[in-house]
Amino acid sequence: MSSKYNIIYASPEAVPFAKTGGLADVAGALPKAIARAEHTVKVVMPFYASIDPQKYEITTLTKKLILKLHDREIKFGVKSCLDKATGTEFLFIDYPEFFMRDALYIDPATSKDYKDNDERFIMFSRAILETARFMDFQPDILHCNDWQSAPAIAFLKTQFNDDSFFEGTKSVYSIHNLAYQGNFPPETIIKMGYDTTWLYPMSPFEYWGKVSFMKAGIHYADVINTVSEQYAKEIQKTSEYGYGMEGILRDKADSLFGIVNGIDYEIWNPMTDELIPYHFSKDDLSGKAKNKAELLKSTGLPDDKIGLPLIGIISRLADQKGFDLISEISEIMLNMDLTVVLLGTGEPKYHTLFEKLQKNFPANFSANLKFDNKLAHLIEAGSDMFLMPSRYEPCGLNQLYSLKYGTIPIVRKTGGLADTIDDYNEKSGEGTGFVFEKYDAEELLKAIKRALQVYRNKDAWKKLMISAMKKDYSWNKSARRYIELYSYVLSN
Repeated sequence: MSSKYNIIYASPEAVPFAKTGGLADVAGALPKAIARAEHTVKVVMPFYASIDPQKYEITTLTKKLILKLHDREIKFGVKSCLDKATGTEFLFIDYPEFFMRDALYIDPATSKDYKDNDERFIMFSRAILETARFMDFQPDILHCNDWQSAPAIAFLKTQFNDDSFFEGTKSVYSIHNLAYQGNFPPETIIKMGYDTTWLYPMSPFEYWGKVSFMKAGIHYADVINTVSEQYAKEIQKTSEYGYGMEGILRDKADSLFGIVNGIDYEIWNPMTDELIPYHFSKDDLSGKAKNKAELLKSTGLPDDKIGLPLIGIISRLADQKGFDLISEISEIMLNMDLTVVLLGTGEPKYHTLFEKLQKNFPANFSANLKFDNKLAHLIEAGSDMFLMPSRYEPCGLNQLYSLKYGTIPIVRKTGGLADTIDDYNEKSGEGTGFVFEKYDAEELLKAIKRALQVYRNKDAWKKLMISAMKKDYSWNKSARRYIELYSYVLSN
């Protein structure tokens, strides 16, 4: 067996082409980091309406591939874009009927999932395998991500099981968030190309009477991984984390691993970040104070607040992210000597809450209820602390960005937050953030107060910032772990 692998990396989204969440960041960066280690990686994703072929120099490889979807033949195309720096090839499944839409998964007209999401991603999953054959690219590893590409693993082990082209191909299934499972009505089993005998209680596809793409991926994968070691443990324990999949995950415990995500330091680096006005480093922190002044100005907060600690929040506004805790203590927090800048969108109740808080505390709180990448970078660069009190967090990326920018995380001890943030020890001065364990508003408030107390000691705070900025969560480090995982699965 060669020590250099052919890898198909399948994802429904990847930066810079299409993004709804953290999976896109992973899929845009991890394959390139693996390719730098001299493996051959081809990323396969749908060709969405939002992707500009001219901007990314995307070319058409073919328009003539055919696959069967239940009772009809589908003709689809394949487009290509090469990352010249690493040799990673991005392949796009081109089928306008399914992918030339206004959004990736949710219909903007109804704010609900597209009704044919099962067919869309069954087609995508089959096209992954057909595209590998068309490219004459025999994968050692088929690496699928989340529910949208999970059927490809099931197809590999069932419908393509006797196909000599895929002989020796092993499968890796990455779970980025177990809450999103791809569960569909029973008739979906027919759309997948199986008869109804495949859907029975406790079958690889069955989940509470429905067809579950994620369950099929978990069952048929040679190895499963999720995006932090702690989250890999949590999802086996209770339904709170396992969302009903905890039993099958426990059954697969010997082949379930956790690998913390990395971040792209070419994008998130205060020394080179093109989206912030002032650069800085752990050796020269002067630019951070200038960014703080710019952040206050750009978010409408008074410049005389520059001496107060500034807490940044960048998040989807949902209970999962701890906003039920934040709402409980919001007025207490905003009556303290601090300022808060929030960026994000989400549940209407939180939009209402934060609009009200901004009206009541205009000198202390700025609510930016939108997506703004430039402001996100400025919040990381200009804030003193970053608040992330998640109920659960598979990995989390913003706490990793915060470390690099010397913006000290205040987090709950769960998932990737537990794996990446070391609680500050007031006696030794060791640690990289402020961690609380019990999911409770009072515990969150205590953690904030601890952070404010240390902030008043400028020498201790500077040491804490430098310790945080020294941490290495580059994708190269994570890629080595994934390559080890590939080696493990191919040797077993």
